[in-house]
Amino acid sequence: METNQEISVIGGGILGMTMALELRKKGYSVNIYEAEPGLGGLAKPWEFNGITWDKFYHVILLSDMNTRNLLKELNIEDKMNWVETKTGFYTDGKLYSMSNTVEFLKFPPLRLIDKFRLGLTIIIASKIKNWKKLEKQHVSNWLKKWSGKRTFNKIWLPLLRAKLGEFYKETSAAFIWTTIQRMYAARKSGLKKEMFGYIEGGYKTILYAMQKELINRGVKIHTLYALKNVEVKNGKINLSFDNKPVISTKKLIFTIPSNILVKTWPDMPTEEKEKHSSIRYLGVSCTTMLLKRQISDFYVTNVTDNNAPFTGIIEMSALVDKKSFNGNSLVYLPKYVGSSDDIFNKTHKEIHKEFKKKILEMYPEIKEEDILAMKTAMARSVFALNTIKYSAKLPEVMSSVDNVYYANSALITNGTLNVNETIDIAKKIVEKHF
Repeated sequence: METNQEISVIGGGILGMTMALELRKKGYSVNIYEAEPGLGGLAKPWEFNGITWDKFYHVILLSDMNTRNLLKELNIEDKMNWVETKTGFYTDGKLYSMSNTVEFLKFPPLRLIDKFRLGLTIIIASKIKNWKKLEKQHVSNWLKKWSGKRTFNKIWLPLLRAKLGEFYKETSAAFIWTTIQRMYAARKSGLKKEMFGYIEGGYKTILYAMQKELINRGVKIHTLYALKNVEVKNGKINLSFDNKPVISTKKLIFTIPSNILVKTWPDMPTEEKEKHSSIRYLGVSCTTMLLKRQISDFYVTNVTDNNAPFTGIIEMSALVDKKSFNGNSLVYLPKYVGSSDDIFNKTHKEIHKEFKKKILEMYPEIKEEDILAMKTAMARSVFALNTIKYSAKLPEVMSSVDNVYYANSALITNGTLNVNETIDIAKKIVEKHF
């Protein structure tokens, strides 16, 4: 179908790129405007001590069919690798494996009844279909009900703080439902093993193939276009960018975070502005560490130590062939925080000193000379906080102003923020509204 209707997409992350691809398939004439030098958003790669890999950590699950179908469409599905991974738990100053049922039953910090209730909680969450009921209650209350206070304090509370900081107190039980649903689906049916996937070259491979496909289909890509102001007057939509000429467009789609969006459109309808302004975002500081040796066999190590400066350990080398890292080990140390957290005021040198000290304390066999390099990436608006009755408070996709649409990741209501959900929401919005 060829409509030749002009449409502008603000934001060139995975969501904006997917929107542009799907809109082009429907015949729209599409322009992408991205503030950064390249497309990809949080999925972008960077160069790090002679290697190139993802700036923030990503993984593909067997159940991520939107992502897998995209790879097939881009003819890069053959570059996927599937690996059985292990999960670790660092608690009470010790590292434990929690990769199978036997290890779970042996886990010392919990009594047998605690383990039973923890397992029951996960099973119950995996079976729930009507997730909207969970939006009406706080995640801490729901977890205490099913797991008990001891299991909540020993396991769930540190994990909630790891992902949400103190904002867990405002988060609904739908958050843990979406987390369990995705991770539960990652276990291969029958084998009950964690099978995670990565693509050769990391997300750089996907982004390159996507951009090539967009260009081949005639999508116009404009980088270093930082949106400054939107003006809608007499049916015309005018876009002002930093140090760029004003551009007029027939239709406009925002894919940027709501807290940034409201600053660019002063005359946004009041009700819509209030809804976008009420969305709370969490940010992340993510430090990448390159080491001569692997620190553990675990892809994910959940850190329940409240004194740890990071909230988890992602050992990419437990998943990805070390040849991708010149034979070294690549580790991510994320810390999820509020968008105004003090960590954004710290120097990278300060962060690295603190993180390095804790890693050497946790893993005595690792010496300072094993650490080859460290580099930190930060983002203040990573994912929207799933608060009580969250989905009922969201703005509509279609603005009350003609030809203006909102399509950012805050609209993900029954999934965690990841590439698979981002692709899904983009495709659904295009299918329903265009």
